[in-house]
Amino acid sequence: MGGAKDSKKQKIEKVNYPKLLRELSKLNDELRFFTVINENVSEGVPFSVKDNLCVKGFESRAGSKILKGYLPPFSATSVERMMNKGFGFLGKTAMDEFGFGSFGVNTDVVAKNPFDDKCVAGGSSSGAAVAASVMKNHVAIAESTGGSISNPASFCGVVGFTPTYGLVSRYGLIDYANSLDKIGIMARSSSMVRETFEIIKGRDGYDSTCVDKKVSALKKKKIVVIDQLMNGVSEEIKSTFQVLLARLENQGYAINHVSFDFIDKAIPAYYIISMSEASTNLAKYDGYKYGMQYGDFTKKYNEFFTNARESFGTEAKRRIVLGTFVRGASVKDKYYTKALKVRTALTNKLAGLMKDSFILSPTMPITAPKIEEARKLSPLQTYAMDALTIPPNLSGFPHVSFPYAYIKGMPVGAQLVTSHFNDYALLDFVSEWEKSFEYQFKHNL
Repeated sequence: MGGAKDSKKQKIEKVNYPKLLRELSKLNDELRFFTVINENVSEGVPFSVKDNLCVKGFESRAGSKILKGYLPPFSATSVERMMNKGFGFLGKTAMDEFGFGSFGVNTDVVAKNPFDDKCVAGGSSSGAAVAASVMKNHVAIAESTGGSISNPASFCGVVGFTPTYGLVSRYGLIDYANSLDKIGIMARSSSMVRETFEIIKGRDGYDSTCVDKKVSALKKKKIVVIDQLMNGVSEEIKSTFQVLLARLENQGYAINHVSFDFIDKAIPAYYIISMSEASTNLAKYDGYKYGMQYGDFTKKYNEFFTNARESFGTEAKRRIVLGTFVRGASVKDKYYTKALKVRTALTNKLAGLMKDSFILSPTMPITAPKIEEARKLSPLQTYAMDALTIPPNLSGFPHVSFPYAYIKGMPVGAQLVTSHFNDYALLDFVSEWEKSFEYQFKHNL
């Protein structure tokens, strides 16, 4: 599936949908990465859609029981643009409830890692990463708030691309945090990501935050490594990352290690802002107009409201409570307003580092843990896992995770970050990397 029109047409003609759907259904019983499979798709290069993006006539519940049975009367702009280009909608992929999670376990449909089904696929775009890993000639439309594309891309060994905030319309997205949500792409190669990005980006009249700005490909031969980001990284990943840096240095990149003490403020700032916006977005699910309805409208509001919101999972409830608290009049300046100032300061500092350089780090501090191990982590331990992916997401910088090593058969990803609207430089970098590194996949549907 290349960028040329003729090669795209050739790929479409080769898709054997009856065979693909049979094999996909069987594998989905094992790995549970699709929540809905479109049995009627018959033509076009297949693409999947994360469950928090609306697709007309298909259940779209953002991984939450509170939206069970919701059939949108419209499709998200990114989905419409893919369909208009002849791509075939394959189905909806599993995710953490409303995007709240790092491991894909905060939901009733827990996707399993395609390299080891006892391990997590990552979160929150867990199903999208698995779909991208197991299928050839397929792209997954996903979404990232604090690392929801990079994280599972690393755990599942695929390319995960998160564009500059505002380049892709969010119309039709069931929001987590409006100022942080970014629709992106996951696939087996940078060329597949690039072709999809060219289709879905661009101004949309339905989204006032969406811009139609020229995207550059400013090549940079310097790479910055922020030393503080390596503090929580496992020794085995540190070892493979040093090999990656040496390899890039041999390819002509200048590696510059820098100290950035302020980077540790990214996690608290992100969670204060994201929880505040999440609690606002989830307030509408009261069982009257939005969310699961129990039907007994004779109940008093508080009782009806409480019953309806019992459908939220534990993590969703936690974020509603915390987000509501930090927005309170008595503490708003102490937490929320300060977090916004921290975001601005971080953005400016990171932008300065990237004037003539990329920022590179491991994507995740560990390889994919066992599902049961992930479930035993405390909320603070889980939040700390996002230390590497949060800074670019908080600041809206484009970034890409790409596989660069395998440890005991499990993939390891590196995350490359660049300045705003320099998105194509990331895809050019990964394209060059792919010429000398062979990706591995366990399944090839």
